[in-house]
Amino acid sequence: MSDNVISAIDPSIFRNVMGHYPTGVVVVTGRGDDGSVLAMVVGTFSSVSMDPPLVSFMPMKTSRTFEKMRRCESLCINILGGEQEDVVLTVAQRWENKLEGIEWFPSPSGDPVLADSVAWIDTRIRNVVEAGDHWIALCEVLDLAVTNPVSPLIFFQGGYGSFVSTSLMARMDHEILPTIHAAHAARPQVEALATSVRCEVSVLTAVSRDEMAVVLSATAPGVDRGEGLAYRIPMVPPIGDTYVFDQDDETRERWLAKLRDADDDVRQLHRDRLDFVRQHGYLVSFLPEEGSTAYEEMRAATKSYERGRLTPSQEREICASIGKSPVDYRIRDVRSDQTYDVGSLVLPIRDARGGYSMTLRLSQLPPGVNGAQLQTWIEQARAVAEVLGR
Repeated sequence: MSDNVISAIDPSIFRNVMGHYPTGVVVVTGRGDDGSVLAMVVGTFSSVSMDPPLVSFMPMKTSRTFEKMRRCESLCINILGGEQEDVVLTVAQRWENKLEGIEWFPSPSGDPVLADSVAWIDTRIRNVVEAGDHWIALCEVLDLAVTNPVSPLIFFQGGYGSFVSTSLMARMDHEILPTIHAAHAARPQVEALATSVRCEVSVLTAVSRDEMAVVLSATAPGVDRGEGLAYRIPMVPPIGDTYVFDQDDETRERWLAKLRDADDDVRQLHRDRLDFVRQHGYLVSFLPEEGSTAYEEMRAATKSYERGRLTPSQEREICASIGKSPVDYRIRDVRSDQTYDVGSLVLPIRDARGGYSMTLRLSQLPPGVNGAQLQTWIEQARAVAEVLGR
């Protein structure tokens, strides 16, 4: 009777329900009989016992890598950090040479420890138990250590993410304090720019590869800050181009990949913007016919993001809303005799170390300005960006 009940459960429902419980992500490594490096992504790892120290992981029965690992004298379990999603994808997508191009060093047992992993655990398989379409590999712990105490990578609701506790958020805020101080030192110039242009002027900084935060905001009389974006915003195209343009190819492509359902033309549009800001030092977006209401969905999405405690599916919905904004981000030749409705003007701020972690953003701009006035705004903004960079 019980076997019939179990077999009647819809696999898609089972997967959906179980997906509402997060699991940590690890990479198990070892050395094959021939000395080859073995690696396998596992999302079912758990501690089992403290006395004696035991852990377990559950590979699929179809895993050819685990068949080789069963013969290894030892295995190393790498607990991954929140920024190592690319490592997971690389290892999972390769059939052989899985760690090629990935930095690692040997554990005391000689198995690979991936650079930047949160922790490593040297183990030896004690027992393997059959469990449906998986094995349960029970392992005794030989040695272990924390090497990079950052938030871990987790798998939840079909996506990878990172758990961040309030203490880590406080540490993150502490790390951007120098940027906050630099921005507030230029407050008079930022406020003067907002008053002169009659708009909102914000200074943002990159908190991570996935998020930007407003560290200073000023508005002209009559401009409502509440009509702008949230103070914390996800870095998904078009947001973040003034930071990503100066990063490596991998970071740029990771940023573009957040546009999950975008076609090649949309991705190319954002690549063109990255090239433009690299050459000219600024970017302009334009309002469509519906005017400033074009920002409503994006504004609502950033407000939802700012409230935090999002599930991966909610975060994907927010990123999709931002990516589908009707604001016109196409590159245009600005002519002095033409009239424009400008959505935003953004400039990367070059700091003393030569990087571009800060951005100056002008928004809620007066409508119907000619190209000559827009060029004046750009030059005024450049002057303030230089002050901020110093």
